[in-house]
Amino acid sequence: MTPITLSDEQHQFRSVLRRFCEDKIAPLAAGIDERGEYSWEAFELLRSMELTALQLPVEYGGSGADLVTQAIAAEEIARVCASTSLTYLISKLGMLPVINFGSAELKSRYLPRVAAGQSQACYCLSEADAGSDVAAMTTKAVRDGDSYVLSGTKCWITNAGISDLYLVFAKTDPAAGHRGISAFVVERDWGVQVTKLEHKLGVKGSPTGQLLFDEVRVPASNLVGEEGRGFYMAMHTLDRSRPTIGAQAVGIAQGALDYAIGYMKERRVKGQAIAEFQGLQFMVADAAMRIEAARGLVYRACALVDAGDPYGDLGKIGAMAKAFASDVAMAVTTDAVQLLGGYGYTRDFPVERMMRDAKITQIYEGTNQIQRIVIAKKLFS
Repeated sequence: MTPITLSDEQHQFRSVLRRFCEDKIAPLAAGIDERGEYSWEAFELLRSMELTALQLPVEYGGSGADLVTQAIAAEEIARVCASTSLTYLISKLGMLPVINFGSAELKSRYLPRVAAGQSQACYCLSEADAGSDVAAMTTKAVRDGDSYVLSGTKCWITNAGISDLYLVFAKTDPAAGHRGISAFVVERDWGVQVTKLEHKLGVKGSPTGQLLFDEVRVPASNLVGEEGRGFYMAMHTLDRSRPTIGAQAVGIAQGALDYAIGYMKERRVKGQAIAEFQGLQFMVADAAMRIEAARGLVYRACALVDAGDPYGDLGKIGAMAKAFASDVAMAVTTDAVQLLGGYGYTRDFPVERMMRDAKITQIYEGTNQIQRIVIAKKLFS
């Protein structure tokens, strides 16, 4: 069993970050959602707190924080603004293959830029017919001298058009199935085209788009690791990023519950605060229990990553953490709307936004149905 008791430093980090998020980011959240546009103001706030560096190695300008601490940050930001939490998370996802498999030259060229907030990264895996079935991708990379030429389309790309660095998976050997996939760092200025931006239910301040690679020439030195290892890198990366999606979901749920509790203390019916109604108290108690259970599972998964997954449990525990926490987020935010009654259904109050934001956590980085397949395979193996 990997220990998940938080240190004094982690408790202090949460306290400081919560005050910062409530004072600086929370006032922006409704406007970010209403405009449906990326918030550079929110990004600069993250950079001012050195949160762009938190998730990256010390030797490349980062803070080198453990994944449990990174999850605390994701949780606290999501508690007030899910869009901004996705801004915080996405560059780490895009750079994880470089951190774990990239050459020293690739790391030195790109990681300091991301740590300093000078660059942002994307993770380009999904395609229109290759979402859950990654091996079905058709984007290809053809070697041409000291370069590769990339051609294809990627869909559902978080931070599309904002990021200047794209971690792209493409087939270097189409006949080899998933063993023919490789990974590349592609700079936006080399010809990456955003052909569509999605109109979404939630996390509207984080753009999601479709990218076209029309014979984009990429230096061979920007191949991450070895040819044909892309599928393994993609799965390795998602195993280590899913727990922080769980943390995002926990934060959304906690934010909705906290707001509902505050509302219930003030809202009075026949002279009595609705917080005194036992039926509603039971809804709140159930929500709090589920959030705490999800938080514990998320921290357990993060602690496994920090420990180097010594017993090979991460695939199963990470899938559990992501699926359970996101299901909790959807249930709790829906109940929070109910607890506010008609007011909860309006945009004058944040819980309807939190309910809309929660939904995506059940879908991206592997749908919860895929997570259950992963869990079942581990249990029956």
